[in-house]
Amino acid sequence: MKRARFTDEQIIRMLKEQESGQRTADVCRKHGVSEATFYKYKAKYGGIDVSDVRKLKALEDENAKLKKLLAEAMLEDALLKDVASKMVTPGAKRDAVAHVCKEHDVSTAPGVCNPGGG
Repeated sequence: MKRARFTDEQIIRMLKEQESGQRTADVCRKHGVSEATFYKYKAKYGGIDVSDVRKLKALEDENAKLKKLLAEAMLEDALLKDVASKMVTPGAKRDAVAHVCKEHDVSTAPGVCNPGGG
């Protein structure tokens, strides 16, 4: 991924300069950015403080991690369903469920992992 040229704090400082009365063209020239980039920054960061940007960044990072976890869980679920649908005999399915219950110390329903009941 491309590294950002400016930190969030630098971008907010740039926006504050323009808000304090400097012309947009002068601020862009001073920092070496195009006006289009400046207005893109203004759309994203306009009206927020540095502390808010840090919170936003933390939330974006957490959201990315949660999306990754969800994608992995959905993939695992799809794989398990695919494997379960390809097992031919009910005995093979029972053996697989018993193995999973034993390995992960879980039970899905009464009598499933403990054929003797309980």
